[in-house]
Amino acid sequence: MKYKIKNKNIIIKSNNDFNPKHIFECGQAFRWKREEDNSYTCVAKGRVINIFQSNDEIVFSNTNEEDFNNIWIDYFDLKTDYNNIKKELSLEKTIKDAVDYGYGIRILNQEKFETIISFIISANNQIPRIKKSIEIISKNYGEFIENFRGQDYFSFPSAENLSKVSVEELREVARVGFRDKRIIETSKLIANNDFSIKESVNLNSEELRKELERLPGVGPKVASCIMLFSYGRSETFPVDVWIKRVMEELYIKKETNIKLIGKYASEIFGDLAGYAQQYLFYYGRENAIGKL
Repeated sequence: MKYKIKNKNIIIKSNNDFNPKHIFECGQAFRWKREEDNSYTCVAKGRVINIFQSNDEIVFSNTNEEDFNNIWIDYFDLKTDYNNIKKELSLEKTIKDAVDYGYGIRILNQEKFETIISFIISANNQIPRIKKSIEIISKNYGEFIENFRGQDYFSFPSAENLSKVSVEELREVARVGFRDKRIIETSKLIANNDFSIKESVNLNSEELRKELERLPGVGPKVASCIMLFSYGRSETFPVDVWIKRVMEELYIKKETNIKLIGKYASEIFGDLAGYAQQYLFYYGRENAIGKL
């Protein structure tokens, strides 16, 4: 990864394959804040980073060269050639408009426990409420990282720490509704190693899905999101209301059982289904595709 250092900032060329707005607002992550200068402040891996796009340059601030190489190159998937992925996907003409619209999306490699809990919270929920709940959980049970631009930032708690919180306390503090019990039960299973995150990375995708769906609050859609956004299973195609609408409108041309949508996607997009899902989701949601 080629970069330059200027005024203590790390700078890379975007080459039309990195757009902070597309990356952070495409529904895959919740620990970000859009600043008044249109930069994005993100919390991940126990760090706070600010990202700003200036013409064809992406400026990473509040970081250093060591963290950029050891954390952010992997987190932002900077070793993957997204221009080649977009070119290959665009051979299928129907998706080309979605790829062009969300040209700067990159799939983040997120921390696994945080992703599991975040997407349990996301079930039947809205993004502002999801972000708020995760922020509250981090502030109350995570570790203080730093004050940046006048705001305190905290890491997401470990499974061990979150497992010690009572359901009643989490319900009162985080306002996560019916998800409170599921969050605590899942945290306990992971803290007690009944679900081993370390060992789960070695499972094939079918085995991993089955293991994830053993966790309270993890159904097929949530499991797919976890697999795509923290396990790097790019063949995975999470299906929510927006994706169902988009696939029915652009591809299937009729109302279809949600369980069959993923099968259609696998046939059309193959191992690139996860990338296709992000382009289609962002394009469909932002343009109300298929919504009456």
